Amino acid sequence: MSSRNRLVVVSNRLPVTMERNNDGLVVHPSSGGLVSALLPIFNNTGGVWIGWPGIDHDPEIQTALRGECAPGCSFEPVFLNAAEMLHFYNGCCNEIIWPLFHDLQSRCNFNATHWTVYHDVNEKFADAVDRSTGRNDFIWVHDYHLMMLADCLRARGNRSRLAYFHHIPFPPPDVFEKLPWREEILRGLMQFNEIGFQTDRDRRNFVHSLRRCLGKIRVHRRGTKFLVAADRRHIEIATLPVGIDYNRLASDALMPQVSVQVQEIRQTLGDTRMLLGVDRLDFTKGIPQRLMAFRTLLESRPELHGRITLVQLVVPSREQVTAYREYKRDVERLVSEINGRFGRPGWCPVNYLHRQIPPVELLALYCSADVALVTPLKDGMNLVAKEFCAARNDEKGVLVLSEFAGAAAELNSGALLVNPYDAEGVARALRKALEMPEEEQRQRMREMRKILRSNDVFKWCKSICGYSGGAGPRSHFVSLQQARGIAQAV
Repeated sequence: MSSRNRLVVVSNRLPVTMERNNDGLVVHPSSGGLVSALLPIFNNTGGVWIGWPGIDHDPEIQTALRGECAPGCSFEPVFLNAAEMLHFYNGCCNEIIWPLFHDLQSRCNFNATHWTVYHDVNEKFADAVDRSTGRNDFIWVHDYHLMMLADCLRARGNRSRLAYFHHIPFPPPDVFEKLPWREEILRGLMQFNEIGFQTDRDRRNFVHSLRRCLGKIRVHRRGTKFLVAADRRHIEIATLPVGIDYNRLASDALMPQVSVQVQEIRQTLGDTRMLLGVDRLDFTKGIPQRLMAFRTLLESRPELHGRITLVQLVVPSREQVTAYREYKRDVERLVSEINGRFGRPGWCPVNYLHRQIPPVELLALYCSADVALVTPLKDGMNLVAKEFCAARNDEKGVLVLSEFAGAAAELNSGALLVNPYDAEGVARALRKALEMPEEEQRQRMREMRKILRSNDVFKWCKSICGYSGGAGPRSHFVSLQQARGIAQAV
């Protein structure tokens, strides 16, 4: 890809996190669904990735980052000070937008300073975009941290092609309108050329919110995409569920070191069936509700005592926020209660892991599980569900999936869909999963793996920026001039 026609990824975090220790700067790969989705594309296409590196400014950072890049790639750090982290990340992002967009309004703290700093940080990211890009670059902005970035860039006269992908749910208008800065955000989003959403429901909610908050809008369907005219702007929106690097995951799951760990796990469990939960520490993941459903299963089916074990991996996240530390204590209290009530020598009902784990160990857990429990209260997509299926080359295992996860729209033909608030319903699904004949497991898993193979992360990328292996990104969306022309006919 030429230096004048590159893919520029802009996200809150770089795909690596840096920290200082006695040996100097240490670089770690970042975790999370966004990095899992984008890093394979970025490494293949080359270009620039703009984001926060995890630490304050250091003259050695650029040298360290260059050592972590694939050929043809570069990282551009955006440094945030303590006040910006407090009000932008911990405040506006995690105490306002994240809970509100996940239907957790009671957890919102509508602090006006949070919003002011949110806008200031979007300006700081705009500075980095201006430094790092040319007018022919395709700038692809990711997620709710940067919803005002296009507005900041347009105010500076930037006319580059700007696409935005919204990874989390977009709430219905009666929820969205609780946001004091609802019109500013909608007008900011309308400054992008294109917006992608995970599900049809998210896309519809965005359109309904535009109607509710900005007044009359026009919507024109063009195949699978929609042209939206609002507030004297024309943008194109589409439902484009994010995929995974299916072939790499399926191949990695066959590595000898994964097989060794699978064997060790199965030897440790013996004849015990394994249920698996893998989640970042977050209110939206429904971990307490899942534990209560597991407790309900043990209460209703005493014959399963000693025969099943729930392995719950919780990846640390946002633990500098008081509410998240309290949430962690609530989860651990439930684990302790279940183990204390039902456990016995030689059998621990819940095996609780609170840590980051390397990819090989995660794949081994996926390959060892009889049942994967992916039961968020609300989730934009949830790539754990997809990764579990991709790793199962043996076509065994059952996916129990929340109907409120974005992945449910794609995997409903093979997964057992549940309401995570219904403890008895989830317990019934677990019983069905544990009793499911092997042939039915294979049929369901084959169907889900076929879908994931056909709609992988590279197809997702191509559907947005049109990358096809060297000619540079070419959006599948219509041009701004075409958009204006079509809008006149709507």
